[in-house]
Amino acid sequence: MANMQGLVERLERAVSRLESLSAESHRPPGNCGEVNGVIAGVAPSVEAFDKLMDSMVAEFLKNSRILAGDVETHNDVAALLKPISEKIQEIQTFRERNRGSNMFNHLSAVSESIPALGWIAVSPKPGPYVKEMNDAATFYTNRVLKDYKHSDLRHVDWVKSYLNIWSELQAYIKEHHTTGLTWSKTGPVASTVSAFSAFSSGPGLPPPPPPPPPPGPPPLFENEGKKEESSPSRSALFAQLNQGEAITKGLRHVTDDQKTYKNPSLRAQGGQTQSPTKSHTPSPTSPKSYPSQKHAPVLELEGKKWRVEYQEDRNDLVISETELKQVAYIFKCEKSTLQIKGKVNSIIIDNCKKLGLVFDNVVGIVEVINSQDIQIQVMGRVPTISINKTEGCHIYLSEDALDCEIVSAKSSEMNILIPQDGDYREFPIPEQFKTAWDGSKLITEPAEIMA
Repeated sequence: MANMQGLVERLERAVSRLESLSAESHRPPGNCGEVNGVIAGVAPSVEAFDKLMDSMVAEFLKNSRILAGDVETHNDVAALLKPISEKIQEIQTFRERNRGSNMFNHLSAVSESIPALGWIAVSPKPGPYVKEMNDAATFYTNRVLKDYKHSDLRHVDWVKSYLNIWSELQAYIKEHHTTGLTWSKTGPVASTVSAFSAFSSGPGLPPPPPPPPPPGPPPLFENEGKKEESSPSRSALFAQLNQGEAITKGLRHVTDDQKTYKNPSLRAQGGQTQSPTKSHTPSPTSPKSYPSQKHAPVLELEGKKWRVEYQEDRNDLVISETELKQVAYIFKCEKSTLQIKGKVNSIIIDNCKKLGLVFDNVVGIVEVINSQDIQIQVMGRVPTISINKTEGCHIYLSEDALDCEIVSAKSSEMNILIPQDGDYREFPIPEQFKTAWDGSKLITEPAEIMA
């Protein structure tokens, strides 16, 4: 707990330094300095973003400090790591390392929605992208509300403050960057080095004094030289294009001894002969693809949760000793089959591919999330099966489970197989819907596709 408090204090000092530097650099237009030789005032979009940081983000950090524990550390990492891509990766890795945490739903809400920070690279409409990430967080925040709405309202405040960040960010984008982030044509050239050097002071030091007067404009326009170097070749290209039909005058005449169909020796060599006029440029080197990190397979009971993780090519997985209050969480399993005997509370399948699940009875819900090619066979009863963001899900129901409710969203290739005369009959779950206004409300029904 002391370590967590120390991290929060470091975060607060970092925020103080950011605020002081921001206040110094965002002077009124009449009294502002020069940045890279360009007079800079405070743009309305910058003021609006600062307001968002000072209100919603600050409120979320305050509620995270109240909850402390893993959630607090999670936000500390998100605030301190640079650059943004590394922050996102670190947050998602933190969630994976803490699957046994009692605040796993909190961590999942942040981990699933934190890619919204990449909205600056989304074009032309980053607003819907942020909303999609917000919806991903809502899936887990609803679980938090369900668990704590009657026992600890601090978690409810945490959920509200976190979701407010994304809703306010959507409003900010809609007002200032509806079609994506745009860069000023007359402003200074952005410099990653200068941005990092401004915030690289140690975390244990007090806020630094205001920055000194900016030096003369550094040689930031290095790209102009490159443009000047490439301009002759570009001009030559356009000059050739402007020749029109006359451009064919530069083609070289091919004699009979260079024609394959008239020269038997060239035919004998096949396609190995290279044209003397054809220049081969080396293909650009593809980026290195690092092998994905291998995780040790897990099949264990942790408290009241059965963890089945990272199983591959296993068709003999069995959970036989079960209790009514236990849940099963199946994560990132591929080409495997799992059988769960007895009666459990719920089953969750998350990020799995080509997984087969056979179970006897579930008193709660079976959830399939972010998965592909899943097959489920119900031997006994289950009241509800939820399918979310899944491609390919086949559910074999038993005679006792025909009253099961299927809830699906953002999924495709879903089929329900009903037992009939000793065999199964397949019924597809609708993926296309038709909505019409009846004068007072919207009426939605599955679209009938005629053969």
